[in-house]
Amino acid sequence: MNQGTMDMDTDFLDAHRRHWEDAELLYETARWANADHLYGIAAECGLKRLMLAFGMPVKNGEPDHRDRRHVDEIWARYEAYRSGHASGARYTLATNVFTDWKAAQRYSHRRHFDQDRDRVQAHRAGADGVRGLIGQAEREGLL
Repeated sequence: MNQGTMDMDTDFLDAHRRHWEDAELLYETARWANADHLYGIAAECGLKRLMLAFGMPVKNGEPDHRDRRHVDEIWARYEAYRSGHASGARYTLATNVFTDWKAAQRYSHRRHFDQDRDRVQAHRAGADGVRGLIGQAEREGLL
């Protein structure tokens, strides 16, 4: 290990939870831009954890290059893994509300998010839907 760096294991479940928690704190204080960004990351991490349970291959803790995508693109990959798994029928998602979410929006001015709170609320609902599936998977023993 290089001095100043740390070898960290990938933990999609913990990442999902902490990004959700931080997004909620930001949402409650009207910090829409960063809340929106973290809702996307929370949903992405939750979907990737479910994808692992549905058979997503990983090598050295990292998913295949096809699965190294952000939430705006990973939704379709999730559906492919879910539909190919015996338990997958119980883990369906609504329409992808993150098609307008881009990781590069972290560089956007906050006024864009202040002007479109409905979009932030849609992303919050989408991330909460993924959070609900995580809870279901834990209760049912999938995770």
